Amino acid sequence: QVQLVESGGGLVQPGGSLRLSCGAYGFTLDYYAIGWFRQAPGSEREGVSCISSSGYTYYEDSVKGRFTISRDNAKNTVYLQMNNLEFDDPAVYYCARDLPPSGHCSGYGLDPVDFGSWGQGTQVIVSS
Repeated sequence: QVQLVESGGGLVQPGGSLRLSCGAYGFTLDYYAIGWFRQAPGSEREGVSCISSSGYTYYEDSVKGRFTISRDNAKNTVYLQMNNLEFDDPAVYYCARDLPPSGHCSGYGLDPVDFGSWGQGTQVIVSS
């Protein structure tokens, strides 16, 4: 069964850090771009970051300089290191693979329609 599973969310104080993981099951990540998205209550799902099959990375302006995306193909896992978390960051965070597979991340923004095999999400809460 093809699926992506997110983990690592939780409660953190402003300025704190979390590392999210996106594990792939039933397929190999090697040839896919993987995107991270987030959705806050009452809001649309928005892109956060993307890593291409070759390791090119893209970040939305809202997280640039604070978040770092990486991949470990040997572990079939993509990570999102989130530092200096702010009150605007709380949401359910999802990962997805680009479908059909191109292996590339757009440098002009992430559109959820270009991705599939969505995981169940992991919740991030920022509270003092």
